[in-house]
Amino acid sequence: MIWTRRGFVKSLSRTALVLGLEDVLKLALPAQQPGTPQQVGSRPVYDTKPKPAPKTLPSPVTGTPLGYSFVDVAKQSGLTAKTIYGGEHKNRYLLETTGCGVAFYDFDHDDWLDLFLVNGTRLEGFAKGQEPISRLFKNNRDGTFTDITAKSGIVRSGWGQGCCVGDYDNDGLNDLFVSYYGQNILYKNHGDGTFSDVTQKAGLHQSKTRWNSGCAFLDYDKDGHLDLFVANYIDFDIKTAPLPEAAGCAYKGMQVACGPPGLDGGKNILYHNNGDGTFTDVSEKSGMWDTIGTYALSVTVADLDNDGWPDIYVANDSTAATYYQNQKDGTFKDLAIESGIAYSPDGKPQAGMGVAVGDYNRDGLLDVVKTNFAGDTDSLYQNLGDGTFEDHTYLSGLGINTRYLGWGVGFVDLDNDGWLDIFISNGHVYPEVDGSHLDAPYAEHKYVYRNLRTGQFEEVTNTAGSGMTDAVPARGCAFGDYDNDGNMDIVVNCVNAPPQLLHCTATIKRNCIKVRLVGKASNRTGVGARIIVTAATNTQEKTGVGKQPLRQVEEVRSGGSYYSQNDLRIHFGLDQAVKADSVEIEWPSGAKDVLKDLAANKLYVIEEGGKVLKTLAMGAAGA
Repeated sequence: MIWTRRGFVKSLSRTALVLGLEDVLKLALPAQQPGTPQQVGSRPVYDTKPKPAPKTLPSPVTGTPLGYSFVDVAKQSGLTAKTIYGGEHKNRYLLETTGCGVAFYDFDHDDWLDLFLVNGTRLEGFAKGQEPISRLFKNNRDGTFTDITAKSGIVRSGWGQGCCVGDYDNDGLNDLFVSYYGQNILYKNHGDGTFSDVTQKAGLHQSKTRWNSGCAFLDYDKDGHLDLFVANYIDFDIKTAPLPEAAGCAYKGMQVACGPPGLDGGKNILYHNNGDGTFTDVSEKSGMWDTIGTYALSVTVADLDNDGWPDIYVANDSTAATYYQNQKDGTFKDLAIESGIAYSPDGKPQAGMGVAVGDYNRDGLLDVVKTNFAGDTDSLYQNLGDGTFEDHTYLSGLGINTRYLGWGVGFVDLDNDGWLDIFISNGHVYPEVDGSHLDAPYAEHKYVYRNLRTGQFEEVTNTAGSGMTDAVPARGCAFGDYDNDGNMDIVVNCVNAPPQLLHCTATIKRNCIKVRLVGKASNRTGVGARIIVTAATNTQEKTGVGKQPLRQVEEVRSGGSYYSQNDLRIHFGLDQAVKADSVEIEWPSGAKDVLKDLAANKLYVIEEGGKVLKTLAMGAAGA
């Protein structure tokens, strides 16, 4: 029998049911390592062809100290407001289960991350004046936040879902979009801590009730104006939705809210920015509706095929994922199945929740991680550079966990070693599991996976601090350095509980660099720009292809994780390097800037054209 690499992975997914992880990894192909730069699409990337190497490449990380620890500081930071979402002990409808997103959102552009927490409601409603509202917190620059919601004008109540950030009108201020079951809302940022609801004026009012879910700003036609993609979950009407007792809906013998199978899936929406502060719905015209994708939850935007144009990947619940490939003419085509990122490795649909993109193996290609329902693994898809992906869930070590239900997710360099780790927030969808016969609690701890630099990860949750092991009913999470100490922190929005603010303390000194972009010909937020950082460090490990420079690729993106928005300042760990030898920026306009010898442990605000507008020193980057 002739084995293909994809066929081999598929066989591993089947045998993993009877083999332990150790046995599976013994069968694994040699991990791919960075090689010689080559051209794929319009982007330079590393050669991903297998190189002569030992069958099992030893990790330079295994057995070394983790280098960081997380603790929840939400209470002492002033984040005590409880997020309300559905019934606390029993849910009658699926609407009560999805929860909310969160944003690290520097609304005042002072380069100290503020916070926006989406809120929900309950079926029975609330007395007038007591409705839960989403909340905006200003960073006090001392580790604490002040609730400025009342002053800000962000006082909408209802079934909040996701949020995303971008400067839709190119006035130099990043604006805020919030999706709802019901009517979405676009808040225009005035730069003084106040916002205006411009939804109607911008042409974003919806004529029917929709269950809008994940969202992202993107410049899909590269005209310099941010367009808007809004995923849709289910065409849901509470007046006609089935009740568990009437429809016999059950989960492992337990009566639970019905859906999504059996309910009508929603249609995803694409709005084109007209350049005058208004949008036009081009969903059908663009091909968004010519796809089998439905039950959409989270969305991420990235140049997955390396052709210089932004594509859209959507995590769908209980069906195939959707990969909208940009056709460069205003239309998209779903190539998820052909590309190998639609199903599990054995060809089964999964209940996708959250999604993130990053170059975890440093080959210059953006890979995909997706969280899934309990009883299934999360998914890791490695980009092969030829328009296809390979499922590396088991090969990478992520296949060891199937008990918990994943939501927010991120590729994030937690230890600043220059290799992306993986963080996943978990929480069951049904509160009824508590007190039941099921070995799956409603509140669950996180998953933290350390990058072993060999194409594999090891779970390090239990050694990553109490912030990771504390159990909460988590949903959306976002990543950013809120105290500017050089270490990436995490905010988690929960269901019927206060949020978590997971502060990272480094125990091993390593360096980093941050980049915030300001577009001119490109959109002002720099969404869609690709940043390539190269540095040399005397602690670089040996690989099967020799000593490699520390080279990393990332893009500026709106939306992602689960319903959430990460820091728009792009963070690169530099390990022991004291400078970035080069920072290359490929702008959506086609312009390219290269900056040389930028000192480590600083934020650089860079305008299109290569001008450094501002620098900000990071605090203590280590112990």
